[in-house]
Amino acid sequence: MTVASLIVPEAVVAGIKGNGKKQVLQELAAEAARVSGLSERAVFETLLQRERLGTTAIGQGIAIPHGRIAGLDKLVGLFARLARPIDFEALDGEPVDLVFVLLAPEDAGADHLQALAKIARLFRTPNMAQKLRQTEDPAALYAILTTSGASRAA
Repeated sequence: MTVASLIVPEAVVAGIKGNGKKQVLQELAAEAARVSGLSERAVFETLLQRERLGTTAIGQGIAIPHGRIAGLDKLVGLFARLARPIDFEALDGEPVDLVFVLLAPEDAGADHLQALAKIARLFRTPNMAQKLRQTEDPAALYAILTTSGASRAA
């Protein structure tokens, strides 16, 4: 599994605006619905329900909101660079500005967990977050996320 298998160029957005976590999740749900064909409301409810269990912020300004959703036949990813950092209730207290949304079929099983691990490893790649924060161009962001070193993040 590679990062490129989880995300398409149209699923990389920059400049997402929101004044709080719920508003950002709503905007992310709209973008995810656009690229997946799913209902925006279904995506939003799935992401919100997962956040109620505990934050998906992993620290250092990064969050990986995720969930299983009916109507999907494969994993769907969306990367967003926020216009400004927001409080995502991260354990390290850092506001979040980089978000990778992962939606999985209801019966994804281990694939969902493997994809989450792949994304977490991607963000631990040296200088990855810094590179993503230095550009606002979606095509450049996609290239950074899917370069051979990043897509094989160990």
